[in-house]
Amino acid sequence: MDTITQVVALGMVGTLCAAALKRQVPDMALVLTLCAVAMILTAAMGAFRPVRELMDLLAQRAGLSAAVLGPVVRTVGVALLTRVCAELCRDAGERGVASAVEAAGSACALVICLPLLEAVAQLILELL
Repeated sequence: MDTITQVVALGMVGTLCAAALKRQVPDMALVLTLCAVAMILTAAMGAFRPVRELMDLLAQRAGLSAAVLGPVVRTVGVALLTRVCAELCRDAGERGVASAVEAAGSACALVICLPLLEAVAQLILELL
């Protein structure tokens, strides 16, 4: 519960301060927003640890290797970071950059998942 309290507090303070600065110094408001996002993501990292431990435990019990579980976790991380970065770009008025970030995030997610796709293709070939 402490983590969500920190995240909400950082989000509210960052948003209020950025909104107040946006009228007078828009560039500084963006820098403040970036700092708030970095602090929020840092605070939230601790919340992912129990999820990762549970996934490792379930994978171990199910007999799944880290080669299967790792790409899934990394893809979720790429998706989250891509979403945050694209929204920040849109907030700054850079819709083209936001679209490029989203496209790059999709490409990175596909590259990360290639070992899984290869394993599925191999399994299908073995079944045939």
